[in-house]
Amino acid sequence: MKLAIDAMGGDHAPEEIVKGALQAADEHEELTFTLVGDESKIRPLIKDHPRIRIIHTTEVIHGDDQPVRAVRKKKKASMVLAIQEVKEGRADAVISAGNTGALMAAGLLEVGRINGIHRPALAPTVPTINEGQGFLLLDAGSNMDAKPEHLLQYAIMGSIYVEKVLGKKNPRVGLLNIGEEPGKGNELSKQAFELLQQAPIHFVGNVESRDLLMGVADIVVGDGFSGNLVLKCIEGSALSLFTLIKRNLTNSLYSKLIAMFLYPKLKGIKALMDYSSYGGACLFGLAAPVIKAHGSSNARAIYTTINQAQLIVERNVVKTIERTVLETKDTWVPNE
Repeated sequence: MKLAIDAMGGDHAPEEIVKGALQAADEHEELTFTLVGDESKIRPLIKDHPRIRIIHTTEVIHGDDQPVRAVRKKKKASMVLAIQEVKEGRADAVISAGNTGALMAAGLLEVGRINGIHRPALAPTVPTINEGQGFLLLDAGSNMDAKPEHLLQYAIMGSIYVEKVLGKKNPRVGLLNIGEEPGKGNELSKQAFELLQQAPIHFVGNVESRDLLMGVADIVVGDGFSGNLVLKCIEGSALSLFTLIKRNLTNSLYSKLIAMFLYPKLKGIKALMDYSSYGGACLFGLAAPVIKAHGSSNARAIYTTINQAQLIVERNVVKTIERTVLETKDTWVPNE
């Protein structure tokens, strides 16, 4: 299996990106890697690894670049060249921790959408209090506006991924809403609710944001604006909580002594909520696996994302999504 990695994307590139790739290469002899980026910075880190090649470029898309304009102007950017490896069949999947909007734009322009999918969705796995579980959130920000049929397709794609890659049979799908009762929400939510009831999925109804971390659903669907707000709120709340705990457990000698006894438990809680354990956010709906790693990814997060990409390719998730959409669309997908 061949994976292309944007070695210059993210806050800790290229060192952490390369370390993660090296760990995966050492543990999985069936994997080969193409690292795209500045060879003068990458080569000293990998030496002459037999299953890692480098495509040299010094052009990079930065976090504050306008996504579509950057993709069109920076033809030799590491992210664009990495995606072209997939487009031209030299890689099976691509990973980048760079600009999310640019990755989506490059994916659409270079790889294109799955036949029958209206809009791709950004889908991270969000930790929950259920150890080792988490839920898949679609859409987390790739499309600010959505139609009911888009949310329906998010649910279909998410169900296939959770079952094929995460191994959960008959995964539960919830619709992000302001209340649990049918008929709640805006017009988008009401129409999406009706479509989801008819779809070949395990739809459990509306779910409220306050219950998401309790594990009320395995897949949660909503428009990208609402999804991104939920994701950022969860991330911010977790950071604030750990900051508050640290402050209160280190402000006196007595509290520091207590902290010594609590440390193993607190460490376990932190590990449970650690993004690096859950892989990257898939861009579902594209015609090839494109995965967005967290912008602050360390080597462990990149390693986990590589394992995730390997499973997506091995279990043929993209083709399964395409086949499912085409075989069943006449029964549950309204005409645009």
